[in-house]
Amino acid sequence: MKSIHVKTRELDHDSAEALLRKHHVGSIALSFHDRVAISLVNYLYADRSIYGRMEDGPDIAVLRHDPWVAFEVSEIDGVYDWRVVAVRGSLELLSDKGPAKKVAEYHAAVDRMRAVVPAVLTPRDPMPQRVQVFRVYVDEMIGRESSSNDDGKLPPA
Repeated sequence: MKSIHVKTRELDHDSAEALLRKHHVGSIALSFHDRVAISLVNYLYADRSIYGRMEDGPDIAVLRHDPWVAFEVSEIDGVYDWRVVAVRGSLELLSDKGPAKKVAEYHAAVDRMRAVVPAVLTPRDPMPQRVQVFRVYVDEMIGRESSSNDDGKLPPA
């Protein structure tokens, strides 16, 4: 039976950022008291921030009380072959109402999202229920990678 050799390493900052830029679906985790929720979100990464949208609802209420979140993007090629970037930071809810600077930040975020999906927040929006725009300020970013000489199949039991 062939032996499998697995190596893991930390990704350097540039590689971690490249993985975040490459993908547009990730998981966001938020917590309040003894409840932790994880949601899949569409996003984009730019200027050390993650931009995305959420539906109005209980998660938004939680974020108004506790804006600290974790965010993760994974790229999986096999059981032992993967890359992952985990981010921790504070989430800011963006709005098209309020001070001019904040409104400009909202519109800049929407413009960035439309560069990926032009129909975002238009009548042709594929996910019109996601009306709350957010930005996660990246306070901490950790990337890891695992690679093997394996074909991705588990050994027989």
